Amino acid sequence: MKKLYILLLCLFSLTAAKASSLSTDASSSITGTVIDSLSQKPVDYATISLYDQATGKLLNGTITAADGKFSIGKLAAGTYKLKISFLSYADKTIANLKVGDGGSLKLGRVLLSPDSRLLNEVKVTGKKALVEEKIDRTVYNAENDLTTRGGDATDVMKRVPMVSVDLDGNVSVRGSGNIKVLINGKPSAMASASVADALKQIPADLIKSVEVITSPSAKYDAEGSGGILNIILKQNTLQGLSLNLNTTAGTRGSNLGLNGNYKTGKLNFSLGGFGRSGYNTPGDFTNSQTVTDLATSNTFLTTQSANTHNKYLFGRYNVGVDYDISEHNSLSLGVVLGANNRPTTQDDFLTQSYLNNQLSSSSLQRNKITNNSTSVDATLTYTLTGKKPDREFSFLTEFSQNNRDNNFENIFLDQTNGATTGGLKNDNNAINREFTLEADYQTPLAKNQLLEFGAKDIIRTVSSDYTYLTAADGTLNYVPVSSASLSNAFNYKQNVASAYASFTFNPFKNYTVKAGTRYEYTTINADFQNGAAVNIPDYGILVPSLNISKKFGNGDILKLGYNRRIQRPSIEFLNPNIQASNPLNISAGNPALQPEFTNNFELAYSTNIKNNHFNISAFMRNTNDAIQTIRSTIGDTIKTSYQNLGKQNAYGMSLSANIAISNKLNLNGGLDLYHLDLDNKNPDPLFRASNSGWVANYRLFGSYDLSDNYSLQAFAFRRSRQIQLQGYQGSFGVYNLSINRKFANKKGSIGIGADNFLTNGLHIPTVVNSGNINQNSVNIMYNRSFEITFSYKFGGLSQAKPKKPKKTINNDDLKEGSSNNSN
Repeated sequence: MKKLYILLLCLFSLTAAKASSLSTDASSSITGTVIDSLSQKPVDYATISLYDQATGKLLNGTITAADGKFSIGKLAAGTYKLKISFLSYADKTIANLKVGDGGSLKLGRVLLSPDSRLLNEVKVTGKKALVEEKIDRTVYNAENDLTTRGGDATDVMKRVPMVSVDLDGNVSVRGSGNIKVLINGKPSAMASASVADALKQIPADLIKSVEVITSPSAKYDAEGSGGILNIILKQNTLQGLSLNLNTTAGTRGSNLGLNGNYKTGKLNFSLGGFGRSGYNTPGDFTNSQTVTDLATSNTFLTTQSANTHNKYLFGRYNVGVDYDISEHNSLSLGVVLGANNRPTTQDDFLTQSYLNNQLSSSSLQRNKITNNSTSVDATLTYTLTGKKPDREFSFLTEFSQNNRDNNFENIFLDQTNGATTGGLKNDNNAINREFTLEADYQTPLAKNQLLEFGAKDIIRTVSSDYTYLTAADGTLNYVPVSSASLSNAFNYKQNVASAYASFTFNPFKNYTVKAGTRYEYTTINADFQNGAAVNIPDYGILVPSLNISKKFGNGDILKLGYNRRIQRPSIEFLNPNIQASNPLNISAGNPALQPEFTNNFELAYSTNIKNNHFNISAFMRNTNDAIQTIRSTIGDTIKTSYQNLGKQNAYGMSLSANIAISNKLNLNGGLDLYHLDLDNKNPDPLFRASNSGWVANYRLFGSYDLSDNYSLQAFAFRRSRQIQLQGYQGSFGVYNLSINRKFANKKGSIGIGADNFLTNGLHIPTVVNSGNINQNSVNIMYNRSFEITFSYKFGGLSQAKPKKPKKTINNDDLKEGSSNNSN
């Protein structure tokens, strides 16, 4: 069938060429849009055949575009017959189409019905594929994944192609953690300080889809060398009042969410809240490290062990108003509040130190680590659409603020009776404020040509006030430490002004080219409270981008992309506050860090075989002035910091498949395989470090419809050993099984699920070998859990006319990283 389909297309092209040569003065045309009669969605790549009404001779032919539209031009005046055909649909013929000389016959929407024979064999539903490929991104339709219900965005990310998540919730794309996470196309103050924390605050039940944009166009900010992750939340387009209740109760966590929406006429109001708590999450920690003093050749061996207890409480609350001023004018206002409370306790933290294999000291302590934050995002968007399709102007403004407390307290204990003997505290309060203005305009210049340009300014102010305090007795009366390196305030002001232009056109049939360039200029001012200034020069960068796609007649798509990206360091890398919750493994940022620059190349191919979808992509990434982790020693203590050193090179491939084994059983799997080459280019031979190796991530998702109301879903994810500059982090795997029942005409659902039910705990080793350092630490997480989920939709609603999505701000910036203080 596929070969016959390609042969027919070739015949159509030859016939069209012949017909064109015989009618050189023909200038009439026939246009229309092919729509699925059941789903009301466009049918792409349907075959359009044009015949002479009188003779029945084939004259011309084409296929529909991705939006279902088609056009047959260069026709002479006459009467024609049009035939539309596509696999799994009944053929449709429209006869006696009279075309005048130099005129255009517009058929409008043409409904194409599924083949009645197939309707007798399979049940037709509107469910989207779990993974979809689009011209510039991969889309994961999370709303079809029941295994994430009761979880958060971190659980969803583990299932997204090309995305990897570690046990701390840190996200990377194709091995790069230099990504930007957007929510409905907008940045969030929740993610400004920590992406991992932000994802934990977003309930999985609210996520409609996740877009993986690995080759962003010039319209996007130049930040994010690994790409962009855009989380699309569910939005209501129904008239009337709706109320959704979602709740989960489990052995290790529970949540409650309530979201309401009221739409009437030109106004749409939304109000929602979500809270999630975690409990009963114990773990163990062990560490063994050897440090050699280069001056004396003395060897320090330290062993550590502790029992850990983690708790968390997250909240997210939102209110929004959309107002359609007129047919072409609209306003959108939204406010989101977020809260995060994540304390960690380490009990029986025993440290034993040996000098030249002789026990030199032993200490016992209890550690309390606090990671709290509150955030607010307020956005106002004005959109003006033109009467001409695709013509649009938008003006967007946003204010966001994140207040974060990242503190710790070490309480020293007597090893004989457990009495308190003293303490050490660090209070680190940080505030990140952002104000953004953005204006965008797009207009079609001609058929299949789109011009986009705009300007943007991001004003960012970050401050970190940190203080160390000590207590010398069991009463824990703390007094501040007077030291500029331990108690100070760091202020960082950044302004990024940018402008871009992008042009999309079709140079040849079925080819699309999107080329553009973006210029960004960054000014920075930084200083300390004690008056010391940090000299960081201003800089500008020109960022080109090029994306080319080829659509084949059978629906296959070939994509080629290149872009240059910049990654500015975030406050996590810049903050000089010394984190010493583990006094023998401390870390501190570097305020003088410069941005890193990356060249990205990508080649991807996607195909559909019957109802099965396959995508394979290859990529290559080169990063200069890479921000890399540097470990040095102070006596027997290992200090972690960051410097612009060396290069990072990566190349690999990604494979994803969505297979419909039957109308009830669907499987989705993926493999991400890449080779990583790291080198810090340190001029000191002793501390010169390099590492390379292959890294692989595997995922498999399956769903089976037991009946109309019962469904079974399973998920498994495996991440191999992760290559690091000075060692590696061990592999781990997670899995889930759930069953769900719908009731009350599918308004409600109830389900039970189990996570890692065959595994008592995950053992994750981290190994470091560098210069005079040898370290081996193991974190054990006990994450076996069982949960019950419940959801119900209230309200009687009617379908509203769908609107074009509102424009959104995209602050795709700041290098995000993960703390090295998980010890």
